Amino acid sequence: MATDLDASVQQALPRLETLYLELHQSPELSYQERQTSQRMAAELKQLGFDVTDNVGGYGVVALARNGDGPVIMIRADMDGLPIIEQTGKPYASKVTTLDANNNTVGVMHGCGHDIHMTSLIGTAAQLMQRKDQWQGTLMIVAQPAEEVGGGAKAMLNDGLYQTFALPDAVLGLHVSAAIPAGKVGTISGYALANVDSVDIVIKGKGGHGAYPHMTIDPVVLAARTVLALQTIVSREISPLEPNVITVGSIHGGAKHNIISDQVTLQLTLRSYNPEVREQQIAAIKRLVTGIAISVGLPESLMPTVVVHQDESIPSTYNDPQLAARVQQSIAAELGADNLVQAPAVMAGEDFGLFGRTEQQVPITLFWLGAVNPQEYQASIETHQALPSLHSSQFAPDYPLTLATGVRAMTRAALDAFAAQQPQQQ
Repeated sequence: MATDLDASVQQALPRLETLYLELHQSPELSYQERQTSQRMAAELKQLGFDVTDNVGGYGVVALARNGDGPVIMIRADMDGLPIIEQTGKPYASKVTTLDANNNTVGVMHGCGHDIHMTSLIGTAAQLMQRKDQWQGTLMIVAQPAEEVGGGAKAMLNDGLYQTFALPDAVLGLHVSAAIPAGKVGTISGYALANVDSVDIVIKGKGGHGAYPHMTIDPVVLAARTVLALQTIVSREISPLEPNVITVGSIHGGAKHNIISDQVTLQLTLRSYNPEVREQQIAAIKRLVTGIAISVGLPESLMPTVVVHQDESIPSTYNDPQLAARVQQSIAAELGADNLVQAPAVMAGEDFGLFGRTEQQVPITLFWLGAVNPQEYQASIETHQALPSLHSSQFAPDYPLTLATGVRAMTRAALDAFAAQQPQQQ
C-alpha cells in the first residue's frame, strides 16, 4: 500500500540502514550506554531538536515545539544484552566488555533496541519534515537500562514529566520475533506483565549426611517449597488471572556428605493485575514460613523473602482508546492486511512505567514484525521454531522492519496530534 509517507521513508532508508548497522555493531550494556546516548543526541540535534542528555543516567530527551497543542512522546530503549552474537551475519557484533561483576562478556542487540532507536530517528526526521501536518510539542525519549528495569524509573525520578513536558500520550514499539517483517501487531489493555525478582533463603540445621535425623535439611525444605509454590498459581489465584511463578535457580550445599545450613532460591514472578502481584508475594511469604514451622525451626531460623524492588517492573497497560486510534492509524498507512492482533505476553517492559505516574498518562506499545517473511513462512511449513528475542541467533530483516516501523510510528504520531487538538468552538 503506497503512500506519500512510504515514498519519503524509502528515500530515507539507505541512511537509516547505515545508522542501524552502526548501532548494531556497537552495543552497550545497561547503564553503560555512553556512546549510544551521545550518538542519539547528535542525531536529534542535527534534526533541529532541543536536546538534553544524561537524564536519569544516559537518557536523552529531545523537544520540538511547533505551536500550541498537545505533547506527544515517542520512546525507544538503547541498551544491549550480554550475549555473544551467533547470527553469522557479516555485520554481527564483535563487542566484548566487562559486566557489573567484572566478567568479560559479549554484547549484542538481541532484543531489537537497535531497530527501536533507528526507527525513532527515522520517525523524528519524518515528523520534522511534516511540521505543517501537526501542531504541539514532539517529545522524543531515548531511554537507557530497559533490560534491567531501571531506565524508565530513573528518567521519571529525574523529572522527565516535570522538567521537560507532561505528555498527552506516549507511543512505543517493540520488535517481534514471531511476526513477519512488514506487519504490525496491536493489542488493547494488558500487553506485557508485572515482573518481580524474588530471593528466598531457606535455613536449616546442618550436619553429617550419614546422620540426617540430627539435622533439619534445608535442601529437603527447598524441594518442598519448589513444589508448594506452584499451588499458589493453581489453587490460590483465580484461573482467570494469568500468572507465573518460576524457580530459576537453586543454590545450597558444598559436598556430597554434608547437609548444609541454608539454600537460596531465585524466582521470577509474572502477572498482569497489580492485585495478583501482591497476592503472589504475600502467599510466598506465608507458605515458606509455614513449611519452616512444620519442621520445628525456631523463630531465629525462619526463611527470608526478599523482593528486589529496584528490578520490579509493572505491567504495560495499553490505554484502550489510544490503542484503538493507533490501530486505525497503522491500518490506514500499511493496509488492514498488514495488521495482526497480538496476544498479551508474560515478558516485561518498563515502558509501562510511563503510564503509572500520578498523572495517569495514556500509553500504548505495538509490536513491529521483524522476521524475514520467507523464513517466517518456512518455519510454519517445517514446524521449526524461530530464534526468539534474547537469542544469540536473532537477526531482524532490518530494511523491511525499519521501513514499516517508521511508517507506522509516524502515522500514529500524526494522528495522535490531530486527535488531541481541542475542538473548535
